[in-house]
Amino acid sequence: MIEVRVKDSEVRRASQEGMDAFVAVFSDAILKSIGGELNADNMSMLNSDQITLIAYVILRDELMSGGFVQLIHNGYGDFIYRNPFDKAVREWGLTELYRIIHKTHRLYSKCHEAIEQDCTQEEFDALYEQHPEFDVYDDAFVELEEDFTTQVAHYVDENIENFAIVEHE
Repeated sequence: MIEVRVKDSEVRRASQEGMDAFVAVFSDAILKSIGGELNADNMSMLNSDQITLIAYVILRDELMSGGFVQLIHNGYGDFIYRNPFDKAVREWGLTELYRIIHKTHRLYSKCHEAIEQDCTQEEFDALYEQHPEFDVYDDAFVELEEDFTTQVAHYVDENIENFAIVEHE
């Protein structure tokens, strides 16, 4: 396992800024420690909590900017649905996020090949009309995102040693 380090002052500053900033301190430090991008070659350098945190940040960022269609089109479907991400977030206490991921997994299995195809911007935009079944889950995530991020931040705070070594200055 790689050692991930964060400064206590960064953690304190982020805590005052809010849950998004707190989560970002750890996810950014984890990504930096593995060269800026999670991939098959460096995934084994991280523990399951670190991988779950990176997966959550990817999921959140993709869903907040373009929903499940964008998440799948951008190639993150395998990472989210073919790994035990849903079970990990359930263990973290995010039962509603678990339900959303579990329900969209079936949709992903049915249509991911069509969504993952290279396409023009116009063709990509049309994917939303072709796959409206994701809309209800996009909406549910957006409605609950703040709660999810708060729960993630609390989990990180309560299990901080699983994510990074906090260096006191």
